[in-house]
Amino acid sequence: MSTRIQIRRALPDDAPAACALLRRSIEEGCRDEHRDQPAVLDAWLGNKTPATVLAWFSSPVNYALVAESEGQLVGLALLTQAGKVALCYVLPEALRCGVGRALLTALEEQARAWNITKLSLHSPAGASTFFERHGFLNAGKDKACFGLECDLLWKRLDGACDPKASKRFCNCGD
Repeated sequence: MSTRIQIRRALPDDAPAACALLRRSIEEGCRDEHRDQPAVLDAWLGNKTPATVLAWFSSPVNYALVAESEGQLVGLALLTQAGKVALCYVLPEALRCGVGRALLTALEEQARAWNITKLSLHSPAGASTFFERHGFLNAGKDKACFGLECDLLWKRLDGACDPKASKRFCNCGD
């Protein structure tokens, strides 16, 4: 894969390719999590349709980005105005090429523009270390995502630490 990556806003016409990227990333890249269990995989992929992706892209409370390399979508990320990183997926062959980092950086820039001071996300265990490398703190296991136990991760964008926050959401000292 080329190292030249372009990050841009997702367009309605990107929905079919973005949906295919999501499905492939989950099917192949998240195999350790779903272990080819049909019930888990079907639940995870159930809302990954071109129509649903188009709705996510079209929602005024979402900020969706795609990463392109040589005219092909290689990554997708979505931020909600509530500060949730709802999607951050990269094609298996584009992993460890800077795509995820570039998408996450762009989401953080948008979050700051929206005056969001804290991001949160649910991640399968296999992807949690990626987010931790980029400053997210792992608050432990949380509700199941599509039949999976997920990690709850969060990141302060303003550098502030709230000493009254529970330890689950704050890594500051006592």
